[in-house]
This record gives sequence, C-alpha cells and structure tokens, in this order.
Amino acid sequence: MSFTDSFVRRPVLALVVSSLIVLAGLFALGKLPVRQYPLLESSTITVSTEYPGASAELMQGFVTQPLTQAVSSVEGIDYLASSSVQGRSVITLRMTLNRDSTLALAETMAKVNQVRYRLPDDAYDPVVELSAGDSTAVAYVGFASDTLSIPELSDYLSRVVEPQLSGIDGVAKVQTFGGQNLAMRLWLDSDRMAGRGVTAADVAHAVRSNNYQATPGQIRGQFVLADIHIDTDLTSVEAFRDLVIRNDGTALVRLRDVGTVELGAAATQTSATMNGRPAVHLGLFPTPSGNPLVIVDGIRQLLPQIQQTLPPGVNVALAYETARFIEASIEEVLHTLLEAMLIVVLVIWLCLGSLRSVAIPVLAIPLSMLGAAALMLFFGFSLNLLTLLAMVLAIGLVVDDAIVVVENVHRHIEEGLTPVAAALVGAREIAGPVVAMTLTLAAVYAPIGLIGGLTGTLFREFALTLAGAVMVSGVVALTLSPVMSSLLLKPGQQEGRMAKWAERVFGGLAATYGRVLGYSLARRWISGGVALLVCLSLPWLYTLPQRELAPPEDQAAILTAIKAPQYASLDYAERFASKLNRIMESLPETTDTWIINGTDGPAASFGGINLSAWQARERSAEQVQAQLQQAVGEVEGSSIFAFQVASLPGSSGGLPVQMVLRSALDYPVLYQTMETLKQRARDSGLFAVVDSDLDYNNPVVKVSVDRAKAASLGIGMRDIGDSLAVLVGEQYINRFALYGRSYDVITQSTEEQRLTPQALARQYVRTEGGQLIPLSALVHLDITVAPNRLLQFDQQNASTLQAIPAPGVSQGQAVALLEQLADELPPGFSHDWQSESRQYVQEGSALVWAFLAAMVVIYLVLAAQYESLVDPLIILVTVPLSICGALIPLALGWATLNIYTQIGLVTLIGLISKHGILMVEFANEIQVREHLDRAEAIIRAAQIRLRPVLMTTAAMTFGVLPLLFADGAGANSRFGLGVVIVCGMLVGTLFTLFVLPTIYAWLARDHRVQGLRQRQLADAERHLAPGHVEVRP
Repeated sequence: MSFTDSFVRRPVLALVVSSLIVLAGLFALGKLPVRQYPLLESSTITVSTEYPGASAELMQGFVTQPLTQAVSSVEGIDYLASSSVQGRSVITLRMTLNRDSTLALAETMAKVNQVRYRLPDDAYDPVVELSAGDSTAVAYVGFASDTLSIPELSDYLSRVVEPQLSGIDGVAKVQTFGGQNLAMRLWLDSDRMAGRGVTAADVAHAVRSNNYQATPGQIRGQFVLADIHIDTDLTSVEAFRDLVIRNDGTALVRLRDVGTVELGAAATQTSATMNGRPAVHLGLFPTPSGNPLVIVDGIRQLLPQIQQTLPPGVNVALAYETARFIEASIEEVLHTLLEAMLIVVLVIWLCLGSLRSVAIPVLAIPLSMLGAAALMLFFGFSLNLLTLLAMVLAIGLVVDDAIVVVENVHRHIEEGLTPVAAALVGAREIAGPVVAMTLTLAAVYAPIGLIGGLTGTLFREFALTLAGAVMVSGVVALTLSPVMSSLLLKPGQQEGRMAKWAERVFGGLAATYGRVLGYSLARRWISGGVALLVCLSLPWLYTLPQRELAPPEDQAAILTAIKAPQYASLDYAERFASKLNRIMESLPETTDTWIINGTDGPAASFGGINLSAWQARERSAEQVQAQLQQAVGEVEGSSIFAFQVASLPGSSGGLPVQMVLRSALDYPVLYQTMETLKQRARDSGLFAVVDSDLDYNNPVVKVSVDRAKAASLGIGMRDIGDSLAVLVGEQYINRFALYGRSYDVITQSTEEQRLTPQALARQYVRTEGGQLIPLSALVHLDITVAPNRLLQFDQQNASTLQAIPAPGVSQGQAVALLEQLADELPPGFSHDWQSESRQYVQEGSALVWAFLAAMVVIYLVLAAQYESLVDPLIILVTVPLSICGALIPLALGWATLNIYTQIGLVTLIGLISKHGILMVEFANEIQVREHLDRAEAIIRAAQIRLRPVLMTTAAMTFGVLPLLFADGAGANSRFGLGVVIVCGMLVGTLFTLFVLPTIYAWLARDHRVQGLRQRQLADAERHLAPGHVEVRP
C-alpha cells in the first residue's frame, strides 16, 4: 500500500493527525461521566394499596386481583408479582431491561385509573411508584437521638431532611425506615364507654362532625375583601379531650370521660438501630438511570449542612452506601492501568534494547487511550469498571501494530537501507497486515455489540472501547510510527549493550526456532496429531469449570435478611434483633452495624454490617459471611440469612438463588409441595441456607355472627364491622392540622382490651331500641391458621424458594440442581426464577453465541481481505488451541466460567489470530518474491516474524499480569479475565509457532503458480487495456 508514503514524505501531516487525536481525547476526558457500570435502565413499578384492617383474602380478591388484571397488559413486562397481607396489597411490575420507564409508568397509571372504581370505598388510593427495583437502597442515612422520641425525630426528618435528600440528582424516592409518624391517638375504654352509654360508632361520628375543616371563603365588601377563618376543627390534645361525644340528658359526655388522648406514634410496627442505638434510617432509592456515585456524593455534600441544622442531641451518619465499593474498584483499576503501562514499556525496552526504538510504540499507548476516550464520548459511553478494564487490555494490544512497524523498519535499516527508504518500504510491507489485524480485532467485538439483554448492555461499551483503541492504534501505526522510525532509527545507532543483548537473544532464538520448526515440518503428523487431540478435548474441557453469571465480589459489607414468625410483634423482633446486633459487633472486621425491624410488617427485618477497608483485614467478606451465618444460628427466635450485594446491576436483590414455584392450585397444596422441594434442596448439601416465603403460621381469629339474632335486634353487619374497625383496626377517622401539616386521628381500644381474642367479644354495639349489648351475645370466636401472605407470580398462586449456596458451590450448580428437582414436580406446577438466578438463566449462554458469531465474522473479514477461503482457516486454526489453554485454569478451579472469563475467551480470538495474520501474509509474499515452496516460505516467514510475535505476546501477557495479582475491591472479576488471557496467549502462541506452519504447509496455495482465475483475469486486463486492438481471423 502506498498511502503510508504520504505520511513519511509529509511528517507534519502525521503530527497534525496525532495532535487532533490528543486534543479530542483530552476534551473527552473532562466530559465523560463516571459510573460503576454502563448505563442501563432496569426499572420496577410498584402499585401499593392500603386498606387498614382488611384481611389478606379481602385484599387479594377486591384489591390485588382487579389491579393485577388491569396492569398485566402493560407493554414490556418481564414478570408480574403480587403480595396480599393484612391491610396491604403490593403489585410489582418488573420491566424488561432498557424499557422506557417513563412510558411504562404512564401506561401503568392509566391502567390503574381504569379500575379504581372497582376498589372498596374505604381503601386508600393506589400509589404507583417507579424505581430501579433493587430491594437494597443506594444509601441508608441513620439518625439517632438521646433527646427526641422516635415519632418526634421522624416528624422532624420528614419536614426538614427528606426534602433536601429528595433533591439529589438521580434519587427516585426517600423512604423512612424505623420511623413512626405522629398522630392523635384516642385510646378508648370499652367499660367506661358502656357505663356512659357510648359506642365506638358514636366516638367516630363525633370526631368526624366536630373536627371539620370548613372552607367558608371570603366576605366581599364594596371595596374590601376579607378571608373567613372558622375554628370548626380541633388542633390540640386538650381540644380533643374536651370533645363532646354525647348528651345523655343529664350531662355532656366528653372524650376524656371514656378514654385518654395523646400525640403519639401512628403505628408501632417498625423500628431501627444504628450501632445498637435506636435510630431512624432514610433509604435513598435510585431512578432507573440514577448514578450511585452522584447520589452518595450529593449526600456527603449535604451532611455537614444537615448536621448544623439538627436539634441538639441528634447524630447523623451514613450507615451504609454502595459508592464506597464502586470508588475503591475504580481506583484499583486505575492502579492496574498504570502498572500495565509501566510493565509494557519495560517489556518493549527489553525486546528492542534501545530507548529510541521504545519511544515509538510507547507513544501509541497514550494516543490510543485518548483516541478511545474521544470515541467513548462520541458514542455516549461513560468511564466505568468495564471501559477501564478495556483500557487495561488495550495497553498490551495498541503497542502491537507499532511494534510490528518499528521491527520491520529496523530490519530494513540493518539490511543497508537509509532510514527514510526503510520507513517507506517497511510501512508499505506492513500496511496490509496492520489493517488486517486492526479490522480482525474490531470484528471480534462486533457480535458483542449486537447481543441484547444484560450481557449485551454491559459489554457493548467494553467491546467498542477496546475496538476503538485498537482502531486508533492502527491509525497511529500507519501515520506516526513510520515517520518517527525514519527520524529516530539510525544505522548502527542501536548498538548499545542492551540492543546487542536483545539482538543476540532474538538471533539465537530465531536460529533455534528455525531448526526445531524444520524438524517439526519434516514430521508433520506429530504437531498435527497434538493439535487434533487438543481440539477434541475442547468440549470436555468446556464442561469442567463451575458456572455463574459473575463472581461474587468483596464489597466490604454483609447484609442480613431476618425472618420472624408471622405472629411476631415488634417487641419480639426487637428482642432478637438486639441479640443479632451483639453477634455482628463481635466480629473483628465490623466497623458499623445497622438493623431495620419491620420492613414489611414486624415479621420481616433487614440489617447489615460494614467491614473495615480491604487492606486493613485479613479475611474476605465471604469468610466473614460464612462465620456470621454460622453464628446467627444461636438466635433462636428468628431465621437469619447473611448474604452479599449482587455483583451485577439489574438484580431484584435478596438472596442469590430464588426459584418461584407457581400453580393454579390452592395455597395448602402449594405449601406442601414447597416443603418437599425445600427438604430435597437441603438434603443435596449444595446450600448453606434454604427457606421459602410461604408459611402457615399466621393466627386468625374468625368471628362468626349470628345473623338472625342480630337482625332481630336491628343490628346490621356494618354496625358490627365498623365497631371492630374503630376499636381494633387502627384506622384513621380523619385528619387534624398542626404547625402547617396534617396528621391522622386514630381511635383504638386500650391495649389490655385487645390482648386476647376473647376481649373482642366484650365490645358493645347499640340495638335498634338504643340499648347497648356486648358482642359476645351475637358472635362466636374460632382461632385458625392462615398463610402468612397470599403471593402470586404472573397471576398464579406462587411461593419462592430462597437459598444461599454453600461455600465453593457456584450459581450454575445450584440452578442446575433446582432445575432437576423442578422437572420432578407433580402435574399442575411450573417454575420461574428471580434475583441473580434469573439473570444467570436468562444471560448464561448469551456470550457462547457471540463467540461463535465472532469466529464467523473474523473468517469472513479475512476471506475478503485475502481473497481466499483457505488462508483464513490457516490463520484461525490456533484459536481453538488457545481456547483450550485458557480453559485449563478454569477446569482446575482457579476461576469460574462467567461473563468476565467468557469475554476473555472472545478477546483471545482476535489476539491469537493477529499472530497468524503476520506469518501467513509474509509467507505468501516470500513464496512470490523468493520463489520458495510452502514449507520453506513458512519457515523463513516464521523466523522473520518470531521477534514481533514474541514481543506482542510478551506485551499482552505481562500487560495483564497486574490483573492476576489484583486484590481489594473488584479483584475476582479482574483475576478471571487476566488468567484466561495469560494462559490462552501463552498456549496459543506456542501452537501458532508450531501448528500453524504445519497447517500452512498442508493447505496453503502455491503462490508461485498463477491459478486459472488469475490467468483469466490477466487476459481480461490485457483485452481491456487502452490501445489494445483485437485481431479477428
């Protein structure tokens, strides 16, 4: 190719091209956003409806079912789950990845509005919320106080702090955990009410009639307008105490006569602790595209300001946040990047022996990195863990092209050409292979860019960043490197001690290699047989490694899910939570602890510990988790599960293995089947913990009314229901104003009159004749057991098996066992997946197809370049051999087969084929130029190209060595990627040097002889040449 000549002849043009790359890259670095992973929109829409006092069956039949039916037709739903418990219905719509969440939210709200008229009159309006769908917030900000009560602290936080945190960019909602809302509590004494002739309905009616927010409007005079304020409402505890309930003809019965009034907590079903102290936590949940780094940075900037305005005695701390791990991971990758650059520079210097020679390929590193940064900004990418990993791999790749150019120019100078002539000839010779190598590597990553789902979204930026860096390095190698070679390389100037040593070493290597290769080609069946055996072992090797979607990472935090029996009260949960807290604090690595009791009713709680920094502890988070899981067995009142945060985004959170069992059959049958499944999973020994979310431990008091007797006394069912709702249901009657905010007014009978089911029957109702009679005269009580919650998945009854794999057991093994158990289920049952196991099932084989597609694309690209269907086969023959080398460490259990190691395998295709391109291209040229046969040509080409092949292998292998010795945040994924590339490159290069020449000698075309097609084309060209006169007979 002669286009390289223009740059050698016009050095300033080459300088201008490189300067433009530098300027574009520097501009991009200032603009690129920083994230943990590439931007992906993982959205979840929740529809929550409250109906205080309503049973789970009522909630499912009258609230959950109509709403679920309506929203199930929203476009882009991955799955639909619902939960109905006492007084609350929650419907979760998990959207497919990268579905437009705003459109989905608008569509869901429209569907909910269509069926709102079908909901019970007293049910609250459904609340539709959009979030990223993680069960764990990005950060929990804890507030503890020695001076304020929890309701007072909660009220202060909701008025002053929440609005500030809600304003942080990327926050979808701020949720209060462990807080208690203020309310006017009216505690009614049934005996005193009966003595005064007052019923619960009378109290409720009096409050509604006399706590009334009037809207009288304005007085409009001739010239003046005046607003009217009328005190028809009640605004203080004293005013409520003085409220007249009934006039019995002799005296007024006031509220203080039949009960007590206080400003207290609306509902005490949740509490929290921070380092053992009572606290309130504010959890910040991100929007589908929210950036945890931006959110946590916003919190840190606000905390000093919040601290200044807090009441005396209130402390604030960041109890838990995900950004700590993200920042540490990015810092580690940047360190790896610098280490890789230094190692590659050292390797090139050792191979070339001259600082002048080293300067040329080394300059390709910053230029390619900056060029890649410019391309990243152009495509809308971000600086994240994956694009930075791509940069680490690129360091070893981008010097390859420049090394090949420098080595070729240097060889021509040694043969006696002037530097400028050597640059012209060397660049022309090498332009073809450089373009081929660059296009090949770029082609490897094209299929990854076309994969859908989580894998495609995550690795698209990785693939295109790496391909971009390689493309820029190709441009630099063909524009700047020849110019610099002509200016810096001088005949005899490299004869320093280091250069002589390098020449001597590579000269000796080339001579020895030539002899060994000649021996190998004389006995081709040996190398051919070895290659065949290795290729045949590939399917077997592929089945050996453990499989998972991504390796678990040490995130310096361990979370705990706490499950108490459904009948547990808050006092029960707090008692065993304090025991858990003591265990968590006893671990030497613990720095902070936090627990939230009652995340979904008192039976469900959530907590965690923050561990000391990675360098400050000897044990990994996995080892600490194993000890904690063992220790929590001592907490007898609750089931506690210790787990770590999912290592990939887009998971719904919770325990790592979650299998949903669903059926149209009723809950008792589902429960029995799930119990059998759980027992078999436990017996397998693959799980540390196995549990499910469906239990029959919810005590129910069944009140049977004698309808005939009630009718004869003129008492309607509504009277009985309303009476119990007011005295037991903890429902709000209406609201009152205090300091510019509105709060609930809640009536309830005193605690001792609600302690036992029998106490319910001692409440009174009024007959048609005005007399009070006890409920015990009308009702009969039975105590039964019901499911703790009514769960559905895709509108079928469901129960979820949740498990934590035992140490050393991969996600793939756990899922495979459960799949096997699910196949043996009785008819009428089906299964699905949630959390990390759902990601594994959906994404597990995505990269296998990308790998096969990459092979096909590379073959086609090379076939087009070489106008041959055989040459690409020769070049790609070492790919399966290098893959075998890469699979050996995985089979030995050094790492698992996951998306990082699979990306390493895809990268190997391009890396190894580069060696083949160099050797085959040169052998073809030597056949034509020196009229050698195929065997002699490939031996000569292999000897000439030995040095650049070994140099590029050394640069790549040593460049990724820091990944092998990675520790700290994110080390597991980096290690997996590094070990695959190092082993694959070493084995692949060895086979390239011996097996590829054998295959070339067998299959390559003899380029000395013109083929029939070439002769026909030559004749055609002569016929079409200007001035040609065809002579007809």
